[in-house]
Amino acid sequence: MIQIVYFARVREAIGVDGEQVEVEAGSSIATLIDRLAQESDRHSAAFQDRSKLRFAVDQKMVGADTLLDNAKELAIFPPVTGG
Repeated sequence: MIQIVYFARVREAIGVDGEQVEVEAGSSIATLIDRLAQESDRHSAAFQDRSKLRFAVDQKMVGADTLLDNAKELAIFPPVTGG
């Protein structure tokens, strides 16, 4: 089980701040996102342009190919800008 936390427009599109989901051994972030997008229209809309998503596993920035084995938290958010 992993806690997913959503931020900004991703949170708005899905309609929740976060959720806990089961993750199969050997699953990557990309695999999990594919699964969630197939299960829900809201997730599909939120994850439509994956080039505009950023990820952090246990508060460390990672790529979509990162495996989720033993991870406790996955944060998904759009790129952050500002000055």
